[in-house]
Amino acid sequence: MGGSRAAVAEALRWQAGWCDRLGSPLYAALLEYTARDVEAGGPAWEVLAAAGAAERTGELFRGGPALQLMGAVHRLVLEGRAPPLARFYPSVGGTVDTKAAGPVLIETIAAHARELPELMDRPIQTNEVGRSAALLVGFLAVARETGLPLRVLEIGASAGLNLRWDRYRYTSEIGDWGDPASPIEITDAFTGETPPLGVRPAVAERRGCDPAPLDPADDDTRLTLLSFTWPDQGRRFPQLRAALELAPSMPVEVEHAGAVEWLQAVLAEPRSGVATVVFHSVVLPYLGEDGIAALWKVLESAGERAHRDAPFAWLSLEAGADLADVRLMTWPGGEARLLAHASYHGPPVRWVGGVDRE
Repeated sequence: MGGSRAAVAEALRWQAGWCDRLGSPLYAALLEYTARDVEAGGPAWEVLAAAGAAERTGELFRGGPALQLMGAVHRLVLEGRAPPLARFYPSVGGTVDTKAAGPVLIETIAAHARELPELMDRPIQTNEVGRSAALLVGFLAVARETGLPLRVLEIGASAGLNLRWDRYRYTSEIGDWGDPASPIEITDAFTGETPPLGVRPAVAERRGCDPAPLDPADDDTRLTLLSFTWPDQGRRFPQLRAALELAPSMPVEVEHAGAVEWLQAVLAEPRSGVATVVFHSVVLPYLGEDGIAALWKVLESAGERAHRDAPFAWLSLEAGADLADVRLMTWPGGEARLLAHASYHGPPVRWVGGVDRE
């Protein structure tokens, strides 16, 4: 077996392991089956090779081609173009059968082999609303400590759904936050010690950027975001649909731009009277090592310009020692700390940055 096939199969199994760990037995099984088909040189290998997967196995995020293939196939299912496979996809009313679904997946890939590489050319766009639960604790910490309205700036914002974090309701056994009348409820949001849920920040400005921004009012956006949501994770779908329904009533600017150049412009001068918070969630793997280094230079420079009346913060939900960590760095001073542990999709968020019960 060629080395490129072996590398692609290994990357598929790497992502299968993460899907299993993050609660998607369907994708874990399908990706394992796909890896075996790649090793055999079958239809999955032909599609992945045509999509350039072999050249991407050394990327910082190894699971990109796997999730692009699964997203492209899921798109076919959502469009009603793969009825045999739809029987196993709960996102369209099917029932998970991890043994029976594999062969049908390969048949579906073979039937759509010409168009799948083009569908896989779409960048991965999840815009997972549940991540707002993890980001929330950072916004609350900054608001509590500065006493200022927030200026929130998101990189890798996709459709900007997490820029609307303060319009959602978060509930848990240890405490709730947000408007009880909100149509978006993120359940089981918090665990362990209670975050500073008594804080009610004002948002003075909200903006974002993305290399391929999506319009939440557009039907294709809806299909794209749904297709990249794992089909057997039922709680994520109603949250996403509700957030998309809410979005047009609260317009937010997401500019077509890369993170570094955009931040260089918007952070050129400190903004007095507000606490500026640059934030992102599961974005760093897509930037690559050079992009991460360039991002840090921009953030560090902005931090050096911060002062008491114009504080600056960097809030992130990215890979941690176990799953994901919520980290916050604030200026003046450059203090860095771990606020919480979370899932890559958000809840449950376990606060470790303090034991305040405001």
